[in-house]
Amino acid sequence: MSKIGLFYGPENGNVEKVAKLIAEKIDSDRIVVHKVKDCEAKDLAQYSHIIMGISTLGKHNWSSANSGNDWDIFFPKLNGIDLKGKKVALFGLGDHIAYADFFVDAMGDLAESIQLTGAKIIGQVSDEGYEFGDSRAFKDGKFIGLPLDEDFEDDLTEERVENWLKIVLPEFK
Repeated sequence: MSKIGLFYGPENGNVEKVAKLIAEKIDSDRIVVHKVKDCEAKDLAQYSHIIMGISTLGKHNWSSANSGNDWDIFFPKLNGIDLKGKKVALFGLGDHIAYADFFVDAMGDLAESIQLTGAKIIGQVSDEGYEFGDSRAFKDGKFIGLPLDEDFEDDLTEERVENWLKIVLPEFK
C-alpha cells in the first residue's frame, strides 16, 4: 500500500488536533503528517493519496490583515501543479452556530483549488446530522469532505472521523 500524505494548517489548534486523531486511526507506517506552512506544492506530488485539513475563520477575521495564514500562503503554490491521478480527501473545521452561513467555507475553497490540479476529490459526506445555514463546501447535496465543529460538537468528532475513514481508506488502496 502506498503512503498517505496528510497536510494540515494551521498548527497548534483544532485542525492539528483532528489531523493527529486521523493519523492515529491510520496505521502509522502508512501516513506521513505535514504542516502545510512547511511545505511546497511539490511535496504533494510524492503521494498518490492525500488528506488535507483546513479551518474556516469567522467573517470578522476575513480581511487583508489576516491574509498570512498557512493556507493563504500555500494556495498560490498550487498554481500549475499537476496532481492528475491522485486522490484527495478533505476535512474542514468550522463553527455551525456563530458562522452558520459560512460553515466550513474554507474546505470548499480548498476543494476548488485542488480540482484545478486535476486531482480527484473523494470522501464526500451527507449533511445528515449537521445544522448550518450555507456552506461553499456543500455541493450537489453533500459536503465535499468531512465537516467538523470542535467548538460546539467536539463530542461527535471521533465518531465522524471513524465513519469518514470508512469511506476514504478503501479509496486509498
